[in-house]
Amino acid sequence: MREFFNHDLWVPAYDSNQLHAPGQYVSQNEGGPGLPEWIQENRPLVDTDVVIWHTIGVLHLPRPEDFPVMPVEYVGFTLKPVGFFERNPALDLAPPICHI
Repeated sequence: MREFFNHDLWVPAYDSNQLHAPGQYVSQNEGGPGLPEWIQENRPLVDTDVVIWHTIGVLHLPRPEDFPVMPVEYVGFTLKPVGFFERNPALDLAPPICHI
């Protein structure tokens, strides 16, 4: 079993030598060096570049109506910041001027 499937989200510090979650030999890795081992290094994440590794799984049980054309399953991952701005940056109107 691939250990990197144990969690949905991993966030290690960036390393240019770490290109694939299961390690260097993607299809032949039997649980050697890879994402779980890199996490064990416990490198600091503050003020450094990080990499987000995410796992998405789709399960589709075939039905009679799926034959001969299989439907498509869409999956995705979105980072959506919350509370990033103090106010809406699109509303950049000048403050009103009161003429009395």
